[in-house]
Amino acid sequence: MAKKILHIDSNHPILIQELNNIGYENHTKYEDSKESIAEIISQYHGIVIRSRFSIDRNFLEKATNLKFIARVGAGLENIDVQYATSRGITLVNAPEGNRAAVAEHAMGMLLNLMNKLKLVDQQVRQGKWIREDNRGFEIRNKTVGIIGYGHMGKAFAQRLQGFDCKVIYYDIEPKSKDSYAQQVTKEELLENADIISLHTPQTPETLHLIDEGFFNALKKPVWFINTARGKSVNTQDLVKAINNGKVLGAGLDVLEYEKSSFENMFNDKDLPEPLQYLLQSPKVLLSPHIAGWTIESKIDLAQVIINKIKANNL
Repeated sequence: MAKKILHIDSNHPILIQELNNIGYENHTKYEDSKESIAEIISQYHGIVIRSRFSIDRNFLEKATNLKFIARVGAGLENIDVQYATSRGITLVNAPEGNRAAVAEHAMGMLLNLMNKLKLVDQQVRQGKWIREDNRGFEIRNKTVGIIGYGHMGKAFAQRLQGFDCKVIYYDIEPKSKDSYAQQVTKEELLENADIISLHTPQTPETLHLIDEGFFNALKKPVWFINTARGKSVNTQDLVKAINNGKVLGAGLDVLEYEKSSFENMFNDKDLPEPLQYLLQSPKVLLSPHIAGWTIESKIDLAQVIINKIKANNL
């Protein structure tokens, strides 16, 4: 009998096609509620999900035949990892699949901020031709500090080659040496960085990792990029840092106030005051959690999941 896989979110068609080809029986429930899926989940050998809802303990207790969960994305924070692994459920994700997309998005945000591209585009469209007040800054001769040197952080460091800058990184784990960046302590990064880009996963340790203490420890004003997770940054403290000149500009693909599904942040009528500031500030560049969301990465993410299901004989 074919092993049954339930797809809770839509992904690139090759994912189901390839799984069909290797003998899995694929079912889709893209619109069904979590509650209705929980009633039938015991029938399934595997789940494929992005971020539509959390896979928590109560849900997993009903998944009595589940052998694997595949998340078509980088993080696993929407899954009760500890309980799932205690049940012998294999977890696979795909940070390799969108690392290039995230790195390029971070680079685009950085270049946009340092050269005021959003602002000057608006000015020209309004008939304003302002040159002297819109001088930009070069990455050349700057020190770029990367926090988190996994798939995403390393891919960003690779993209910085050729900009004639120094690239350093801080990570809680020692990493193998490479030619892209030099590992330093957190204190060294805060002392030397002109640019900081965040590439950490969402864990209890990274909650509000970037806060008032972090900004106050900076020795120089910085441009700040976050394409990782919104809850790693205390937004109120970031606003203070922008206002007091600690942060020259911020490029944010993710925000502290996002919903757990990442799909919509504006359901609430009353937006928090720090968010209102970000929405209005010319020093802030925002995007809707799409750094890893390219045409190419949609294919690559699906292919990584296929390869891991095959490799692990799930």
